[in-house]
Parts: sequence; C-alpha cells; structure tokens
Amino acid sequence: MKKNFSVLFFLISVVIFSQKKYTKEISIITENDLYTSTYYDRYYTNGLFLSYRYVAKEGHKNLEKKIFEFTVGHKMYTPFKAILVNIENHDRPFAAYFYGSFGIQKVFKKNNALKTTFQIGVIGPSAFGKNLQDIIHNIYGFKEAVGWKYQIKNAIGLNFNVAYTQKLFKKTEKFFDVFWTNRGKIGTIDTNISSGFLTRIGFKPLQKLANSIAFKTNINNTKTAYFRAVESFLFIKPILKYTLYDATLQGSFLNTGSLVTNTLKPFVFNLQVGYQFTVNRFNFAYIYNYHSNKSNNLNATNGHTYGTIGINYLLK
Repeated sequence: MKKNFSVLFFLISVVIFSQKKYTKEISIITENDLYTSTYYDRYYTNGLFLSYRYVAKEGHKNLEKKIFEFTVGHKMYTPFKAILVNIENHDRPFAAYFYGSFGIQKVFKKNNALKTTFQIGVIGPSAFGKNLQDIIHNIYGFKEAVGWKYQIKNAIGLNFNVAYTQKLFKKTEKFFDVFWTNRGKIGTIDTNISSGFLTRIGFKPLQKLANSIAFKTNINNTKTAYFRAVESFLFIKPILKYTLYDATLQGSFLNTGSLVTNTLKPFVFNLQVGYQFTVNRFNFAYIYNYHSNKSNNLNATNGHTYGTIGINYLLK
C-alpha cells in the first residue's frame, strides 16, 4: 500500500510539474570556431547574442500564439590567421557587427510560422571587434590579433529579415518530423535568400511547431493551449543560400573606404547538426555548423566550421 501511494504521488508530481506555463524566456547564445577546433581561429570566429522574448496576451482565431523578441548581438570576422601583419596576406577583411533587433513571430494553427525582424546597429571599429577579440585571446592565452586597423570601415547597419517555417507531411509522427525553412534578408549589412529542411529525431515525443524549443515557441500564457514540455531531440538542417550582398566581406556601400575587401561566392551550402534538450526551466543546445566558402581566393578551400552553444531560461 505504501509503495502504491509513493508511485501515485510520483505520477501526480510529474503531471503537475509538466502542466506549468511560462510566459517569458531569456537566452544567451555563444558561437566560436573554438567549439569545433582548438587549432583554427578564422573567418566567422565569434558570435554572442542575448535575447528576451515573451508571448502576447491577446489571442487571434488564426494564431496559436504571437511572440515578441528583443536581441542584442555581436559578430566578428577575421582572415585565415588573425595574427597576420602584412595586409597582402589578408584573404578576407577583419570585420565586426554590433546590433539590436526587435522581432515578431506569428505561429499559425496550420503548423506554420512567420517571423519578421528589424535590426539596427553598426559595422566597423565602433562595433569593438578588436577589443572583444583581445579579451578572448587573453583568456585562452592566444597571441594578440593584429590587423584590425585594416578592418571594414564604420557604417550604420539597417536590416529587415523574414523567416517562414512550414511542417511537411500532415501525418503526425511522435519521434520524427520534417519542416521546410526559408529566410530572406535585405539591408545595409547583408542581403540574401535561403531555403532548406529541418529534420528532428526525438528521444522524447516531439512537440508541435507551436510549442518547441526548436522554434523558440515554448512559452505560453492562459490564452494558449499548451504547457511546458520535456524535450530531447537531435536535428539536422541543410540549407542552400544565395547571397547578393555582404558588408562584412565587401565593405558597406555607405562607406567605401575599406582597404581590404573580397568578392562573394553567391551560392553557399550550410549544414547544422545539433542536439537540444530541456532540464526544468532550462533548455540547452549544441550545434555543429559547416558552410562552404562564402568568398573567393580564401586560403581555406574546404569551407568553415564553428560551434553554437545555447542556454535558455523560462520565466513566469
């Protein structure tokens, strides 16, 4: 009898725990090529992103939920070797981009979602790329990165981004699903379009697009039909991107005085392979990223890899 009561109490506790709703979330994402190799330090070498998102109180008959997001981000780029002194050896320019953004994600009842984001920031010395890389190199005991005096010149960053996601195959699968993902960007920093597929393989039953950490939709309020859920899954995401403009490579058209620039390779193949899971109010992610060369005449001819580590925390 005592044993049965203990089992019943455990099951009730699990149900109560899983029925919680959290309306807000904060997250930190860090990206670095050190997360895939302790030897290479090049090209897209570091990214740091802090975000706060919350679910809207008002409902809509066509929407599962609407989520607002504020982000502060920083990206940093270097040549093949950050310690190169001679400008002639820079196979791509030093560049840093610092920005703030506001996004609105609408999750529809037909297993699709649309996200629009507006960014404002600055590229160039005012983005403090040299300062941040000096700190990182001091922490890891690396040599000082030289050549930042040749970085992309200062220019304002204004970008508008759109992302659309659609679930493929109407049949519901508990441990496997596929989504079609699309993105478009236009602005003074980058202009491109991309399309590909996201496949999830679950160790737990997979959550819908409207309530999953995979799509940053796992926050809810009294208006939504969902609760916090336990998630654990692998994913693979191949993407083909066509780029028309990239200020971190070509220099900004608003300030054409950059001493080092490079030409674009329009078509780029991207691949992400990762694992995401939840622990109480936290969710974690590690992603291995690969992309083919983004520009011509690079010393590394076989593309670039870097890692992403993400930590999110739910708030009531």
